[in-house]
Parts: sequence; structure tokens; C-alpha cells
Amino acid sequence: MPDKKVIEDFFRSLQDKICAGLEKADGKATFKEDLWERPEGGGGRTRVIQDGAIFEKGGVNFSSVHGPCPEFLKQEAGIPVNENIPFLATGLSLVIHPNHPFVPIIHMNVRYFEAGNIWWFGGGIDLTPHYIDVGEAKFFHQHLKKVCDTHSANYYPDFKKWADEYFFIKHRNETRGIGGIFFDRLSGNDMFTKEQRFAFVKAVGESFLTAYLPLVENNRAKSFTEDNKQWQLLRRGRYAEFNLVYDRGTKFGLVTNGRAESILMSLPPLAKWEYNHIPLPNSLENSTLRLLNTINTWEV
Repeated sequence: MPDKKVIEDFFRSLQDKICAGLEKADGKATFKEDLWERPEGGGGRTRVIQDGAIFEKGGVNFSSVHGPCPEFLKQEAGIPVNENIPFLATGLSLVIHPNHPFVPIIHMNVRYFEAGNIWWFGGGIDLTPHYIDVGEAKFFHQHLKKVCDTHSANYYPDFKKWADEYFFIKHRNETRGIGGIFFDRLSGNDMFTKEQRFAFVKAVGESFLTAYLPLVENNRAKSFTEDNKQWQLLRRGRYAEFNLVYDRGTKFGLVTNGRAESILMSLPPLAKWEYNHIPLPNSLENSTLRLLNTINTWEV
């Protein structure tokens, strides 16, 4: 059975692998590392890339925090309030904001939680194009389905549905992007051991570069206009709204006294809000907005 050290070591090595792959793809910028400690216990490695050839801002963060279990976590985990049980939360989280409006934003996190005999894995990966290309959306989902199907035939349909429902901006009545997969509280049961759950989480993490880099290469040389850039800023605004209002990882980090700079690195470097912006009929922007107003099946 994998213990917390094995799991932590995997997340650290995954951070190294992903950062190296993104640096190679960018070809200009490199990640800057910031080590930090949490007063109550634990810490992490925040790595940020900025002003690159293609990546305007991105962060790939490893963290492992521990200490007395906060009251809200006791309630969530089903731990009696009067019990003093320490918790551990470790994982990797990343967000990449490209400078090119036809290269999509991507987010991924893989994480592990334990308190006493209670443990579970969570995570997911999702894509937020500024302009939706249906063919690329299908490629992304086919890739995720292949990863999921290796571990369970139920994973992809269940976790895709979860992502569709989770990455939804309710006050805008639109999806954040084209979704992906999202899962939480994957613990042991009659069907899955801890080793099997961990193997799946590892596969999701290791699939990141092969899922994302082809989309970067397909689009980075395309020409674009100032109107395309302005639309990109508007879509970044929607991304920021979701992360600040709904994102569970952001809320968890802030209420557990995590490092604010590391938590909020998911926000774009520049964004825009324009009152009642309505795209022109038959435009690429209007087409994208129509697709975002529904939870698309992206049939694979």
C-alpha cells in the first residue's frame, strides 16, 4: 500500500517532469522556484513561468501541508469534533495562461488527503479555450477517455459528467471551457484498492504533457488580430470569476492558511470585463459563446 512519502515523492517528481516539458515547449522562459513553509506545518514549492514565447503566465505548484485538523475538515471527513486527529494534504496543481488567443488555458490538479484511517484522492484536468475548436475538444476528451478506460470503464463517463457540472459558471449560465474530468474522495472500497486509486491518479498526472502540448503546437503559429486579443481578455475574466467564486481548491487553500501567492497564481496576468458584451453574429466569438452556453457532449 503506498504511504504518504511515496505519494509525496510522486507529486514532487511530476512537478519536475511537467516543468521541464513546458520549458522545452516554450523555448524562452524558465520556471522560477519559490520555497515556502506553512506555520502550522508543511510547505511547498511554487514554480512560476512568465513572459515566455508562448506562456504568458503559468504555475506548477507542489504542496504538502499538515497539522491539527481544522473544524471544517473534520465535518467534511466525518471526524468527531472532539477528536484531535492531524491531517495531511499533498498534491500538485497547475494553471497555464498562454499569450496566444488560439492556444487554450489548461488546469490540472492531483491530490491526496488523509486524517487518521481516513484517506482519499482527488483531482482532474480541464481545458479552457478562448476559441473552441470542436476537433481539438474531441482530441482532448479522447485522450482523457483512454487514460480513464485503462483503469475503469466507469471513470470517464462519471468524471466527465462531474467536470461538466463542476466547471460551470452559474451566474453566467455558461461552462468555463470544454471540461475534462473531475473526481474527488476516491477511497478504498470493494472494487478499488489504494494502489489502484493511486495508479489512476498517477496516470492522469503523467498524461498532462501529451494532452496539452499538441494543442500548443497546433495553434502557436496562427496569426491573430487585436480583436482576438480583446476576446482573450474577456474569457480570462470569466476564468477569474470561476476561480474566485466557485473553485474548491482556492477556498481550501485560503481557509487552511495556505500561501496566498501560491493559491492565487491561477489567476491570469491580465483580464477584462466589458459591460454586456455581445459578439457579432456569425463570428468566431459568437460560435464559441453558443458552445459555452450548453454542456456539450464532445462525443468520443
